[in-house]
Order: sequence, then structure tokens, then C-alpha cells
Amino acid sequence: MMSDKKKNPAMQNGPGCPMPVTRHETVQLAHGSGGKMMNDLIREMFIDTFDNPLLRSQEDQAIIENGGRRWAFSTDSFVVDPLFFPGGDIGELAVNGTVNDVSMSGARPLFLSAGFIIEEGFALQELERVTRSMSDAARRAGVAIVTGDTKVVNKGKGDKLFINTSGLGAIERPFIPQARHIRPGDKILINGTIADHGITILSQREGLRFEGAMQSDTAALNDLIDTVLNAVGDAVHAMRDPTRGGVAATLNEFSAAAGVMIRIEEDKLPVRPAVAGACAFLGLDPLYVANEGKVIMVVAADKAEAALEAMRGHSLGRESVILGEVGNEPHTGVMLRTRIGAWRVVDMLVGEQLPRIC
Repeated sequence: MMSDKKKNPAMQNGPGCPMPVTRHETVQLAHGSGGKMMNDLIREMFIDTFDNPLLRSQEDQAIIENGGRRWAFSTDSFVVDPLFFPGGDIGELAVNGTVNDVSMSGARPLFLSAGFIIEEGFALQELERVTRSMSDAARRAGVAIVTGDTKVVNKGKGDKLFINTSGLGAIERPFIPQARHIRPGDKILINGTIADHGITILSQREGLRFEGAMQSDTAALNDLIDTVLNAVGDAVHAMRDPTRGGVAATLNEFSAAAGVMIRIEEDKLPVRPAVAGACAFLGLDPLYVANEGKVIMVVAADKAEAALEAMRGHSLGRESVILGEVGNEPHTGVMLRTRIGAWRVVDMLVGEQLPRIC
């Protein structure tokens, strides 16, 4: 008779709480989660295969030098379900997401491409709604959609609409914020409440109703970032938008890249009451839920208050806070001090909380 361990690979570590299975023969939804499985896939499959100095930096964009100028180049694909949701839609999300990835290097986003994969039978009226939304989002962000591609797949071979956008931006400042610049003592800032996008998508997808209005936080962050950089310059050591995998994934990526310990405070986490209630009801941790209009900045301690003031002076940063700081410990990882004063590890997400979030 086959033992339970043979039947269930998750029990290979013995009785008790099973360890998540992270090795598979086929692609799983969790490979797109923004957590450990996705990072392992990217590192072992793509970075090792396509290896080159630009790719190795593992930032949200590649920094390219040409003709005496520096450019930030990024690409992203959007498969969010549903296509339309409170606060935005797949088109606005596609523009904002790529604008933000380019902006995280301090670059000025200029040009976007847009590729559409459309399922046969998709309503032209809805496609027009998406493209108009993209046009409006590009105008607000100050970028132009200058090239693209369209493919149609047989009915049942896609899921309504997928969009890929690539972005090019000019780097006009001498200093480029990157994770390798993070230093002990730096402060961790975020420009407002977390988990709004992920919980909005989940509630719409599953038909859940919670007390209090919820909507996605999708927004182009380039103007906010420019405001902060104008105020404190190269005191901003690193920036990243905490999308898939949420704040927890981003902080763990910073920790690993810079070789530092990061400490944050639970009572400083900005979470809307309705979102906090929904997370508690669903058993989700807001730290791991996706955001689409937030930037985490790591700022030198002596300039952190000035950066926070600049953030709060912008319409997208009214609820900005300092979450924590970079420690001096000779270890990597992320620790959270709870409201009762205890410390707990905030590890990289292993499985999938919510697929197709962007």
C-alpha cells in the first residue's frame, strides 16, 4: 500500500503543516504570483538562459546607454480578470504599469508600444472602451503610444483580451536609484494605502460584497516620483512599485539585492478599514496583496522627512508614511514588529494568493 508521503509530495517533510511544493514539471499559476516560485522561474529559466549584464541587474527596467545618452526600457503583459473594475480597466492598467516600471529608475517616460491578443468574438465596443482608456491614461502620463501589434486567436483559445506594453524613457539625472545603493539606516517610504487593487479585483471576480467602497489604486506615478526627486535628489537610493507579491515581495527583493535586513512596523502599515476587513475575512495578509499605484522608496535617513513632505504634497501621496528602516544586522530578510511588540518574519510568498491580478 502506498504511504501518504508517496501520495502527497507536500508531506515529504513529515507530519504537521505541509510545506508548499515549489518544484513542478509544468507551469503553475503560482509561477506568475510575484513570489518565490516566480522569482525562481525567472532566475533559473530566463536569466540563466538569456544571461547578459543588463538583465543581471533584475530591476524593473533595463538601463541602456547609446549615443552618449541613457535610456530606461521595460515591458509588461496584462491579463487581468475582469477586464473592467472599479477604478480602472485593463487598458489603463497597461499604460500605468509600464510608465511606472520605467519611472522606477528615475527616468522620464516618453514612448510606449501596445500589443493586443484578442479572442475571436470579443465585442468591438469593449475593445474601443479599452483603447480609449489607454489613450486617456497615456495623455495623463505625458507619454505617446507610437507602435503596436494585433493578433486574433480562435474562440476558446484565449480569454477575451491580453495586452503587452513596452516603454522607453530618458534618464536625465546623474544618479539612478537601484537596489544595490540601499544602505543601513535608510528609511522605507510608501505613498499610501496598500492592497486596494488586489482586493478590488478579488471582490469583483468572485462577486463578493464588503462594507465600504473599494477601488483599484492604478495610477501613473511618474509625476509623483519627479516631485520627490526634485526635492531630495540622489537621497532616493532605490524605488520599486509593489505589484504582484505586494509590499512583502518588493522588500524581500530589496533585502536580497542589497544584502541587508529590513525592519517595518505593523502599526505604520496604511490599510483602508474596508480592505483590512476583507483581508481578515478572506485570510489574506495585506502585505502580500497587489498594488498598482504605489511606490516604495528607500531614502537616506537625513532626507527621509523631506521626501515624505514632498510625497504628501502630491495628490497621489497624501497618505504617505515611513514604514520602517534598513537595519545594521549582518543578515538579509524582512522583519515586522507587530502591534504587541513581537517580531515576525515577512518572507517571500511561495504559492499564489490571487492569479491574474494585472
